[in-house]
Amino acid sequence: MPLPTHFTLNTGAQIPAVGFGTWQAKPGEVERAVETALKAGYRHIDCAAIYRNEAEVGDGITRSGIPRSDIFLTGKLWNTKHAPEDVEAALDKSLQDLGVEYLDLFLMHWPVYVHILSRRTHNVLT
Repeated sequence: MPLPTHFTLNTGAQIPAVGFGTWQAKPGEVERAVETALKAGYRHIDCAAIYRNEAEVGDGITRSGIPRSDIFLTGKLWNTKHAPEDVEAALDKSLQDLGVEYLDLFLMHWPVYVHILSRRTHNVLT
């Protein structure tokens, strides 16, 4: 029995079964890695604001020449942005940094809200 190439979400959207992650991708390397992954056939890119490389991820998407509509792009909301008044701005920042008009999936990075207790804690967590 062949392995599935996609899974169907409850919205009917098709998410590729295998994605390319961008966590801990080194500055100056992630753009090329994303470009190469897309040219090699990956169609799911996983990124997050906390990785601090969304602009490079977006540049890699652009440089790949693969139409945005052919890519399933997952972004993540960081723990300090779970307050309802912070979510839209966080999403807008990710969209701007990635240079795209939409994400296919926007997840809470961890389903735990982190209340900023101090500047030191803030610097550690964000």
